[in-house]
Amino acid sequence: MPDGKPSICLIGVEVGHQRIHHAGPHCGQSGAGFPPRAHVAKAFDNASLHRRLIGGTDVQHRNASRHCMPAALALALMLLVPAALPAQTADSAPAAADIAANPDVAAAERLFSSWLDAQIAYRGLPGVAVGVVYDQQLVWSKGFGFADVQEKRPMTAQTRFRIASNSKLFAAIAILQLREAGKLRLDDPVVKHLPSFTMKPARPDDGPITIEQLLSHSAGLQREASDHWSSFDFPSEAELIKLMPDRQAAFPPQTRWKYSNLTFAVAGQLVEKITGQRWADYVQANIVKPLGLTATSIDKPDPMLATPYGIRKADGQRRIMPFVDAKGMASATGVTSTVDDLAKFVSSQFRRAPMRGAEILSAGSWRELLRVRSVDETWQSGSGLGFDHSRFKDRTYVGHGGGYPGNTTQTLVQLDDKVGVIVLTNTNDSNPSDIARQLITTVGDAVAKAAKPTKSPLWDQSWTRFAGLYRSPYDDGITQVVLLNKQLVLLAASASAAETKTVLEPLGEGRFRLMAPTGGGAVGEVVLFDETPGRPARLYLGDTWSERVNAF
Repeated sequence: MPDGKPSICLIGVEVGHQRIHHAGPHCGQSGAGFPPRAHVAKAFDNASLHRRLIGGTDVQHRNASRHCMPAALALALMLLVPAALPAQTADSAPAAADIAANPDVAAAERLFSSWLDAQIAYRGLPGVAVGVVYDQQLVWSKGFGFADVQEKRPMTAQTRFRIASNSKLFAAIAILQLREAGKLRLDDPVVKHLPSFTMKPARPDDGPITIEQLLSHSAGLQREASDHWSSFDFPSEAELIKLMPDRQAAFPPQTRWKYSNLTFAVAGQLVEKITGQRWADYVQANIVKPLGLTATSIDKPDPMLATPYGIRKADGQRRIMPFVDAKGMASATGVTSTVDDLAKFVSSQFRRAPMRGAEILSAGSWRELLRVRSVDETWQSGSGLGFDHSRFKDRTYVGHGGGYPGNTTQTLVQLDDKVGVIVLTNTNDSNPSDIARQLITTVGDAVAKAAKPTKSPLWDQSWTRFAGLYRSPYDDGITQVVLLNKQLVLLAASASAAETKTVLEPLGEGRFRLMAPTGGGAVGEVVLFDETPGRPARLYLGDTWSERVNAF
């Protein structure tokens, strides 16, 4: 005890991305003190002490040495090091080329391709372009059928489509960029920045509609601005402003999920009003260019566009649809893009870094965008900010669908797997959401499995001594630490079934993270065993401890 203060035993403290190997299971010191939180914070906030501990060197692979440290510093490091650090295992992640060449991935591609070929043949679909993304790479893309049936122009990953309501994702990102710049708050009333927003509320006492409610489809506004889906004559920006006083909300804000193109037209107006730029110019400079989307544009006729076809009629014919300019509603439905470009857009959703260059949003803003804000009445789908959420086969996906004259589209992303799919079609009866689900549950799932690193479970045979019974001073309840096959789990003595176990995921050198399917208790927090001599061993679950006992 160099400073004369009580010491405790600590194994494998991790700071940042480095591990400092300290203390074996017994330091040979008697007594242990756990300081107040203020002392803990003070100890951890001492940057110079932090640097001295690391010693300015990479100690990731240093052999463990046994040392003791002051209790205040030790507890600070144990409790304040982020619990989100990945579990320490001997991982071997496959290279990008290995994933694409994986035989199971290739088999899934053949299976999906066979299914979609049959769909095109029997349903008479003109064409479909698809892509599968893993993290920062487009693993597979393919065109099926024709971009133009009459000219026999083949469909490819470079064929351009009106992506319709996938445009809303660009609108939401633009708003979050302005939030990061301090130019708006999500809880700002829309009228604060857009005085022309004079729509009638559903009820006199509804209160103002906020920017967050616009982006989460919880504002209760009418779905459309005019008859533009029938006339193909979308309103201009000036016409949108003029018609606002005649629009009336269908529901009060935050009453229910109600999809609205009008709200995203208003979001585009907000961007224009705050920045002084045209919507298309802002998106080009702040999203399209940083991400390197070379084939993406807004409301521009393009010779590389797929020929748009209407629904197949009873006689088997399809009408060729006109190019339609979304005008003042471009922020809701006006973007043109390709599989290749949207793959880069999907990949950006997996990156978490400060906002600069190709990072169009910070990690915090991505979390804001992707957090569920409103759900439909079945609780099977809903919205974040711009991004839609859906659940099927007990998994949650984000993305968006889109429909435009002669084009229907779908993006679908599984964030935990870092896998996303893109489906672009040149007709209105292709059901791209169904195609996307088939794609992500065949090729997408195969890619996710192939991308998982080969893990050698981290295990130290000495950890078997932690197995046993621990009694809580709170209610005398017993928690059992049970040894499985090179794994420790927690099982409450009062558990109604043996399967109700909680896993202790090793972080390295005797530290664990509490992992469970639900978010109650200390899930995600650090678990450690304090074996200070002179008293019963303690099991720490986050901040709470229980003491070792010999019997129930």
